[in-house]
Amino acid sequence: MNIGDAARASGVNQKMIRYYESIGLIGDVARSANGYRTYTHNDIHTLAFVRRARRLGFSIEQIQALMTLWRDKERSSAEVKAIAQGHIDELQAKIEELAEMRRTLEHLVSCCAGDDRPDCPILDGLSANVDAASALAGVSPRGHP
Repeated sequence: MNIGDAARASGVNQKMIRYYESIGLIGDVARSANGYRTYTHNDIHTLAFVRRARRLGFSIEQIQALMTLWRDKERSSAEVKAIAQGHIDELQAKIEELAEMRRTLEHLVSCCAGDDRPDCPILDGLSANVDAASALAGVSPRGHP
């Protein structure tokens, strides 16, 4: 099947398919006599694997490692679990960072009158140095309240 068909079947757009091929994430794709890429069902399965992994937020490097393990029938599931657990840990750190950002913004918004006056604690907080911004948000410079 051609790249358009492969994109529809896998849910990966054509640009990303070309990119994944260029970085070696998917193997060399066969080409027809006229030079067009020809995708097999295995290629579609691989692209769908990549799409699902990307939707879960795995990095390209993590996906490469997962695909290597996926293809290795002698693999240890502990290796796969370690990659997934590492990703969970990264996601948890991002969640905590986002929650801190939300708390800081909520505090700044609650301090702002939102009226016609030019005074704005939000802009003051954004323009303050790190220690002052942390104090304004009720957090010590080390990240602890």
